[in-house]
Amino acid sequence: MAGSKLDPIDRHILAELQDDGRMTNVELAKRVGISAPPCLRRVRTLEEAGYIRGYHADIDPRELGFEVQVFAMVRLHSQAESDLSAFEGRCRAWPLVRECHMLNGEIDFILKCVAPDLPSFQTFLTQELTAAENVASVKTSLVIRCAKDRPGVPFDVLEARLQRSA
Repeated sequence: MAGSKLDPIDRHILAELQDDGRMTNVELAKRVGISAPPCLRRVRTLEEAGYIRGYHADIDPRELGFEVQVFAMVRLHSQAESDLSAFEGRCRAWPLVRECHMLNGEIDFILKCVAPDLPSFQTFLTQELTAAENVASVKTSLVIRCAKDRPGVPFDVLEARLQRSA
């Protein structure tokens, strides 16, 4: 199990930073019960090892005028690796696409998109997404409201699994 490679202090550091990535190293050290210098070394080690991929502000899209959020389910004509990679590259280049996940089953990709308004999304949908090479079909679902949006992983579930396997 990947999480078991970390000791409890490392996992506690990750849990705290996941909840508040802006806290100072001194505050983080206090929360996890160690002094600041080793805490900073641990954070840097976690960053270098790839456990921490970055730090981001949680921006409310609607406050900036992005009123429309849509999930687009995309099916491709070909699932050859080169075609999958090419589609992923296009998704990375489209600003309205905020997340792109490859799935197994009937749908090849699900995209989370934001747009200022419905006409902007419709233009993207018809002129870029459905017109893209290898796209067989696109089904969209407009988000009405979000009941939960929680990034990261549930550390309490990880800790419970580690306790059971110990």
